[in-house]
Amino acid sequence: MNIGLVAHDSKKELMVNFCIAYKNILSKHDLFATGTTGQQIEDNVSLNVYKFIPGYLGGDSQMAAQIECNQMDALIFLRDPLTPSARDVGYEMLTQLCDANNIPVATNLASAELLILAIDRGDLDWRNLYK
Repeated sequence: MNIGLVAHDSKKELMVNFCIAYKNILSKHDLFATGTTGQQIEDNVSLNVYKFIPGYLGGDSQMAAQIECNQMDALIFLRDPLTPSARDVGYEMLTQLCDANNIPVATNLASAELLILAIDRGDLDWRNLYK
């Protein structure tokens, strides 16, 4: 499965810790991330991640294009809802496109854990038929 990984600046450490905790599951899949998040995952977790450019330079748009073309099977987007950012419009586009294209999206640690465990159980294998 193709799994997108995105994190607001204040959630990048949490994303790294999430990837450490679920490394065995994540290593079985193709991972895609915006530049800075992907680099931190590679540096700290030793997972192979295809890195788009940093989100603030348009990496969120690159991820959105993959979602719109049905190339992502799931998105884990650890958001910080308490710290508004000028880039939120681009990131909001990610969740809207996931909704429009029936791509499961997790926006916090609790839902990310549910999603990654569902992927591991095979609950999202239907995505292979949907493509």
